[in-house]
Amino acid sequence: MKKNAWIAALLLAALLCTGCGAPAETAAQPAPAAEPTPAEETTAPEPAAAQDPETNPEETAGSGVLVVYFSATGNTRIVAERIAALTGADLAEIVPAQPYTAEDLDYGDSDTRATVEQNTPDARPEIADEISLDGYTTVYLGYPIWWGQAPRILSSFVESHDFTGKTVIPFCTSGSSGAGTTGETLAGQAGTGTFLSATRLSLRISDEELQTWIDSLG
Repeated sequence: MKKNAWIAALLLAALLCTGCGAPAETAAQPAPAAEPTPAEETTAPEPAAAQDPETNPEETAGSGVLVVYFSATGNTRIVAERIAALTGADLAEIVPAQPYTAEDLDYGDSDTRATVEQNTPDARPEIADEISLDGYTTVYLGYPIWWGQAPRILSSFVESHDFTGKTVIPFCTSGSSGAGTTGETLAGQAGTGTFLSATRLSLRISDEELQTWIDSLG
C-alpha cells in the first residue's frame, strides 16, 4: 500500500510541473506599440476654421444708431459716450492719422497746425481708420468748435461717406462759442442725407437734460 501511494504521489508531481511551463512562443510575442504622449497630442494643428478669421466676421450694426465723434482734448468724447449710453448706440471715434498735440492747438500762435487748417477752407486732414456707416439710419456727429467752425477733419469725414437714407444729428462742445452754422456747412459738404442743425452741449449738462434733448429730436 505504501509503495502504491508513493508511486501515485510521483505521478501527480510530474503532472503539476508540466502545467507550470510557459509555451515557448509566448516569450517571442512583440511588445505593444506605445501610446502617444500628451506633448504629441497638443502639437496637432488647429482646424482651419478656427485659424481663418473669415469664418468669424464681425456682426453688422444692430441698434441702427451710431455716435461718431472727433475729440482732440477729450471734452467731446465725454459727451459722445453719454449720448451712446443713453441711446444704446454704437460708438466710433474719428482718429486723425497725425494726432494733434497741445502745440498744434495753441490759439495764441497763428502758425500752429490747427490755426493754419482752419484758415484753409480746402484743408482735409487724413483720418487713420475707416468708419463704416453700413446698417445705421441715425448718426450723431460730435466735434469741438475751433475758431467758430467744425475742425477740418469733419469735412474729411462727411465728404468720404454716403449718408443717403440717414439722419445726421450734429452736436458740438466749446468753451463759449455756439454751434453757429456748422451743421449746415457739413450738410453741404456731405451732399447726401438729412442733416439737422447743430446743437452745442455743455459738459455740465445733466443726464435728464441730455435725455430731453435726445427725445426732442423725434
